[in-house]
Amino acid sequence: MNANTAQTMLKPKVYLAGDLVFRPNAYAIFEELKAICREVGVVGMAPFDGQEGVEEMQPGIATSLMIATLDKKLMDVCDAGIFCLDPFRRAPDMDPGTAVELGYMCAQGKPLAGFTVDRRTYPQKVQTYRRDAWADTLTPRTIKGGSGSMEDADGLIVHSEGMVQNVMVEGFIQMSGGIVGIDASLHKAFRIAITALALELAKRSMQT
Repeated sequence: MNANTAQTMLKPKVYLAGDLVFRPNAYAIFEELKAICREVGVVGMAPFDGQEGVEEMQPGIATSLMIATLDKKLMDVCDAGIFCLDPFRRAPDMDPGTAVELGYMCAQGKPLAGFTVDRRTYPQKVQTYRRDAWADTLTPRTIKGGSGSMEDADGLIVHSEGMVQNVMVEGFIQMSGGIVGIDASLHKAFRIAITALALELAKRSMQT
């Protein structure tokens, strides 16, 4: 083992999560994000890093469950997680699998961060989605209380005002000591978030 390898092993490992895994240029994106991680003193771990051999498997339930199992194992050995909160498949919400991963790592007590290129608030995203998909609009709620002042055409509360995603997502990030990086550039948004996450990890390291 050379000195560089030993030094890398000592650096905090950060799980890089998000719908990025589904994008056409996913591998290239993760390599670029890993380079930013190295700049701030952490080791970025993409889901693909724990999925050796999966590409040879046929699509189906067994393959999907294998990916979930391997991703869980990778999260277990990481010290923190950073999550892409971009809307998924033109809906207002983020990728649901990423949300599950965020909750899992939060339950482990690990520091979290998020990043997104879409600075609209969650209610604004819902409003646009309802307009484009269902040709309806949001209306003010007549009942006070709760987590939002508007409701959709089905009478459901449009919650999480002032946040870019569901309060359980952004709230868990904040409660872990993390932030959400926002910029029109994916790489800049990621850099904002990973820089803050690296500082949080360094602070925790000094406290132990």
